Amino acid sequence: MAIYFNKLSKEFHLQTEKTSYIFTILKNNQLGQLYYGKKITHRSSFAHLFTIGPRATMPNVYEGDYSFSLEIIKQEYPSYGTTDFREPAFQILQNNGSRITNFEYCHHQIYQGKPILDGLPATYVENEDEATTLEISLYDKEIDVEIILSYSVMEHLNAITRTSKFINHGSESVNLKRAMSASVDLVDSDFTLLHLSGAWGRERYVKERTLQPGVQSISSTRGTSSSQHNPFIALKRPSTTEGHGEVYGFSFVYSGNFLAQVEVDHFDVSRVLMGINPFDFNWLLESGENFQTPEVVMVYSEEGLNGMSQTYHRLYRTRLAKGKWRDLERPILINNWEGTYFNFNEEKILAMAKEAKQLGVELFVLDDGWFGQRDDDRTSLGDWFVHEKKLPNGIVGLSQKINDLGMKFGLWFEPEMVSKVSQLYEAHPDWIIHVPNRCQSQSRNQFVLDYSRKEVVDAIYEMMATVLREASISYVKWDMNRYMTEIGSTQLPANRQQEVSHRYILGVYDLYNRLTSEFPDILFESCASGGCRFDPGILYYAPQGWTSDDTDSVERLKIQYGTSIVYPISSMGAHVSAVPNHQVGRVTSLETRANVAYFGAFGYELDVTQMSNEDKETMKNQIAFYKEVRELIQMGTFYRIESPFERAGNITSWIVVSEDKTEAVVGRFQVLEIPNSGYSRLLLKGLRSDLEYEIEGVAGTFYGDELMSVGLHLSNPRITGGKHWNPSDFKSNLFRVKSIKV
Repeated sequence: MAIYFNKLSKEFHLQTEKTSYIFTILKNNQLGQLYYGKKITHRSSFAHLFTIGPRATMPNVYEGDYSFSLEIIKQEYPSYGTTDFREPAFQILQNNGSRITNFEYCHHQIYQGKPILDGLPATYVENEDEATTLEISLYDKEIDVEIILSYSVMEHLNAITRTSKFINHGSESVNLKRAMSASVDLVDSDFTLLHLSGAWGRERYVKERTLQPGVQSISSTRGTSSSQHNPFIALKRPSTTEGHGEVYGFSFVYSGNFLAQVEVDHFDVSRVLMGINPFDFNWLLESGENFQTPEVVMVYSEEGLNGMSQTYHRLYRTRLAKGKWRDLERPILINNWEGTYFNFNEEKILAMAKEAKQLGVELFVLDDGWFGQRDDDRTSLGDWFVHEKKLPNGIVGLSQKINDLGMKFGLWFEPEMVSKVSQLYEAHPDWIIHVPNRCQSQSRNQFVLDYSRKEVVDAIYEMMATVLREASISYVKWDMNRYMTEIGSTQLPANRQQEVSHRYILGVYDLYNRLTSEFPDILFESCASGGCRFDPGILYYAPQGWTSDDTDSVERLKIQYGTSIVYPISSMGAHVSAVPNHQVGRVTSLETRANVAYFGAFGYELDVTQMSNEDKETMKNQIAFYKEVRELIQMGTFYRIESPFERAGNITSWIVVSEDKTEAVVGRFQVLEIPNSGYSRLLLKGLRSDLEYEIEGVAGTFYGDELMSVGLHLSNPRITGGKHWNPSDFKSNLFRVKSIKV
């Protein structure tokens, strides 16, 4: 049973296969947190877990009761203003100016299944027995507003999801100033905060800091989840490693402005808050209206960071990503962008496609520059009709010619943006996000369309759908290349201007939903200047994303390692590009570039017609190899072994293991050669101790326990011939491990 309710002691006990989450109804009819962590046995009462007592200078809820103060009580969804001085989960401004509320437990229901969030992405179930949901109604009779807290327990996937919904039953409007999706008060502060931060070209680097008294947070105010901070945090014990120890993960299924925060109080309680960023946010909740917050996915692991990550990987790959392509092997593609940029025509594209087809590529993707008068980045965004000078036979003709070669065809769009030099802007200059009589900042010579307006989303949908209906298109790359500035909408009244950022994201989700519904056979890949909107919200619609514009294999080690903390390998677009690399100028071998890119949705981004015959033969062999291991890599269990964020970042290694543990692919990467080095061992993970394995290119056989405890001796001459060995700087080993059939 996934959810228990102890009626006499008024306690809720949520259980996954490995986790317990327990809270209670307090004396004041609000909710108090009792325990979150390793699964414990259910019992009829957990009252002994609730302890209070008087403290100096502490305010009390009830006169004469010096023990009951919200300042010292761990709470489930804390409010503002009544004896708790920590930041609250929500705040409601009333017409009389008050921000004081009193939401008390009203009733609850427990049922099988998991509800769909209207207009928002969320994890889902395919059968009702996959999840159990608890909905708790909290009610403030003074303002006639209800909050519904929703908890869904995905017992076998070992995750708990949370959302909140505000419903105004009253006759007067209220202003929702803050609406977090989840709040958790943990019993102590002996944690290291782990988060994924960076910038364009170096997204999702692993960062750690020890919790200190006060507030520590990550956030975005850019209108997207951003490359600066991913909407995820983890709290791990100081001794926790990749394979051992406690860690709590919190992942936000949302693509806009967010806040992920930990506040440590003077009693060393750690309050975790996650939700829409309250900065520059206000939602006017009129009588009869409701506001639904996005979903937070909570994962607890006592098996280290790998244990937490593998839970997210399984959940997000199988019950967040959706549609036909969720369970299909992803095609090996070639994208023309770094091969041609804007300088192409039909003849050039067909020449690249013909050459790529001969080498085994399955999908050709035409990137930016095919529409309007788009010969550089200064024009034509929003004009989603073909550039006839470049493509005289149109997208219809080109896609058919690509199909005739035996390849699928994909196309790039940037549907959320507009160039001022465009027919769309000329007809609708008010359709951009802006504030009248204020500066209109540009980025990459483009402006953000106001997706808070339905007519704007409708117009873009019709233009894109027309192209997709007419041509033979199997893949769409959806790009988004700038953040929001001067946020405002000419369509909304003054008292709703702080709703624009959230309404915009709802518009993006609406467009994604309509396109993926009408075109279910198309594989959508998200992109946002690379990885600037690589988040669970977008993953719901697009099962893979462009991990970063930085295609350098050395830089990709950190980017892909960090991304794997939350996101499955199948979601990471990873391409082999030309050298010198276009982002950092580094020259690495074709072997190392592929060895890194194999661990993702694999492809190429270069002009194959300019490659030497030797490199073409290497590329052909790489594609053949990836086809052999594609299912294993995209659907297997991923373990991080050695981190590029440790040991001066010189060594990175990881392994993907098949579900039955009979097969694995190992990657080990060394950035710089080490002179006169000692012996190195690579300790594998995830194998069966009792199975005997052989390793391609390595003499002898090995039992799983030896490979995991003793490891591979990399300096041993008999194994330096491992697959794709290149002794130099930027070198890599790739080992294919298979059990011996008995």
